[in-house]
Amino acid sequence: MASILRSVPLPEFGVAVWRATELGQAGSSTLATGHAVLDAELPGSGWPVGAISEILQRHGEHAEWRLLLPALRRASTGSVVLVGAPHVPFAPALLAQGLDARRLLWVAVSTPAEGLWAAEQALRCAGVTAVLLWLAQARAEHLRRLQMAAQVHSKLFFLLRPAQAQGESSPAVLRLLAVHQAGSDALLLHIIKRRGPPLEQPLSLPARPARLAALLAQTGATWQGVGDALGRLAGTA
Repeated sequence: MASILRSVPLPEFGVAVWRATELGQAGSSTLATGHAVLDAELPGSGWPVGAISEILQRHGEHAEWRLLLPALRRASTGSVVLVGAPHVPFAPALLAQGLDARRLLWVAVSTPAEGLWAAEQALRCAGVTAVLLWLAQARAEHLRRLQMAAQVHSKLFFLLRPAQAQGESSPAVLRLLAVHQAGSDALLLHIIKRRGPPLEQPLSLPARPARLAALLAQTGATWQGVGDALGRLAGTA
């Protein structure tokens, strides 16, 4: 008996079908970034849990703490593992911004291979909430292994890489290029990869915390001088 074929309108498939012209659905749970303008442009309105979020930065620029702190300080009470961080975090500076430094575990590594191994082990640990890995060089197959570990163990995983890696293939579901805007305290975020249409214009985020902004307004101090000092204290400059 011949089967009967019928056409089905695309809308009947609902969220099972993703149009490239629309912002896709998150493949897993998400955690709000703490930046409303960024959440509005991300699938699931936040950082993906169980997947790689890749943050690219130019040499000498370190905006990761300003970008990630709002989410990290709300992400349960588990450990936040820092693998290959360029500087030792300064506990008082992070505590002043709401992150209990006792949650931090700093892992020093000498080679990319050590960093990859340490990050994978951290992703497998039940008591770990988030892993941050600073990595200059990596092969795609190694990153896919980390992506699988993050997915299986449902961890927040942030991969910090130099801007030169922008042209390399990556299994990350989300890729951002963070750039300090010249002559301003704003942080420009270029969304390179997401499940959705390309974002033609970068997002602009204030680079300084609201409490610091109020202090500078009262004292008349310059952001360049104070911001650089706090960055060094926090181990991010």
